[in-house]
Amino acid sequence: MASIVGSIRSLLVPIRREGWPFIAVLLFLAAFLGWFWLPLAAIFLILAGWCTYFFRDPDRVTPTDPALAVSPADGRVAAVTLVVAPPELGLGEQTRRRISIFMSVFNCHVNRAPVAGRVARIVYAPGEFFNAELDKASEANERNSLVIETPTGPVAVVQIAGLVARRIVCFTREGADLLMGERFGLIRFGSRLDVYLPMSAEVLVRVGQTAIAGETPLARFAAPAAEPAPRAV
Repeated sequence: MASIVGSIRSLLVPIRREGWPFIAVLLFLAAFLGWFWLPLAAIFLILAGWCTYFFRDPDRVTPTDPALAVSPADGRVAAVTLVVAPPELGLGEQTRRRISIFMSVFNCHVNRAPVAGRVARIVYAPGEFFNAELDKASEANERNSLVIETPTGPVAVVQIAGLVARRIVCFTREGADLLMGERFGLIRFGSRLDVYLPMSAEVLVRVGQTAIAGETPLARFAAPAAEPAPRAV
């Protein structure tokens, strides 16, 4: 019996607690409306099933190579560009590599840390709700930014609200230590994440590629310069 229960649990994907209120309301409406008109109840049952699927939180196998940065979100690589990071990140005026991941309403929306390090800064910025695929969404849309200190320098990951997304959730805090691939937040109902990397990082993905949060390598950091060997005297 124990083995059967274990097998069933292994097949069930955990659901984020943030999703249960939505699921409960939809199930209640389906049950209530079922007394009056079954087709309408069926619509709400379908919506409850979709909401359950949306808030899924599967385990992921994160690479152990500390020289990698992994995708913070499930979705499609929407852009790989060279830009100056938004001023609220405090990263200066130097050009950085930005990799953008667009999440549709069918992607898992749990966000994961692209690198391991200490959360040096969390900045929330109010804004608009343009289509998250537009380039201007990086600075015009509502967003929540994390700056993570790493041995190779600061890396920023920005949660950006989209046309449908209206709620950004962040689980972590300033001063916290994050592991690569660790959950740090989610965005409800479709949006985008930007990762800002140093110019020395080697990009490993291409536009249009599918990325998996916590698993897909986005970039590889350059190895630190070796210290010169001491001279014999």
